[in-house]
Amino acid sequence: MDVFFVSDDVPVLHFTLTSFQISVRCLLQPTKTLILRYRMMFSRKPVTAAALLILVMNVCRGNGLTCHRGEYQRGNECCPVCPTGSRVKTHCTEFTITSCLPCTEGTFMSQPTGRRQCFLCSTCVESSGLKINTSCTTTSDAVCEPLEGFYCLESTENGCMTAQRHTSCQPGQYIRQKGTAFTDTKCSDCSSGTFSNGTFTSCQPHTQCESINLKAGTASTDAECGEQSSDRTRAVTGAVVGIYFLLISGYVAIRYFSRKKKNGIQTDEEKQMQTVPKCR
Repeated sequence: MDVFFVSDDVPVLHFTLTSFQISVRCLLQPTKTLILRYRMMFSRKPVTAAALLILVMNVCRGNGLTCHRGEYQRGNECCPVCPTGSRVKTHCTEFTITSCLPCTEGTFMSQPTGRRQCFLCSTCVESSGLKINTSCTTTSDAVCEPLEGFYCLESTENGCMTAQRHTSCQPGQYIRQKGTAFTDTKCSDCSSGTFSNGTFTSCQPHTQCESINLKAGTASTDAECGEQSSDRTRAVTGAVVGIYFLLISGYVAIRYFSRKKKNGIQTDEEKQMQTVPKCR
């Protein structure tokens, strides 16, 4: 250990103590700081090596300040943190402790803090495909979840930040896997001989027509059966109705002419009776 003087007969020790991790840089603190602390601590008393060691360690401690759990560093002070749901109003000093204020509505603080401001609550916007799962409090943020028919694109530890509508399967496809709150819908194409309008969870086989297959099935529509048979039925029905109408018409005509003929004979008889001379 070497001793030398820088000013005012103040000794400075030049040494290395590995166990205390004191670096040479600590010993090169401004001379005025050493002199001031020296005068405050020892005044004009004789200076010993132990006293100088304490002085140097106090100077160095300011550079390597480590605060404990439940504290935060503010300059050369370790201030107590504010509890969950609150924020720092004023920082501590050498003579006062930290003062705190509760978070206001729309803000939160989920852990003890040394911050001056609380965090803003998240908003669950419908235009982003979100709805509220858990409302915001002063101690926890709001938790959002996807709307019905949407899935989460960007998730957080507890919720969702952005959502998107599930994919809609097209005609000719079936829903291979339904969408969830965190996965999109998956679609697959129908195989030959089957169909789906896009809402089926599996493709359906085309109907096998027993009589006439008027329209063949496609990947998105079923086969259509029996339409031609229906046309034939309508034709037969029309023919029957026509024949019935003709029969009725014929019957009415016969009755009409029969009555007219009968009326004509009576008229002739009346004429003959009018021509017979009357007896006097």
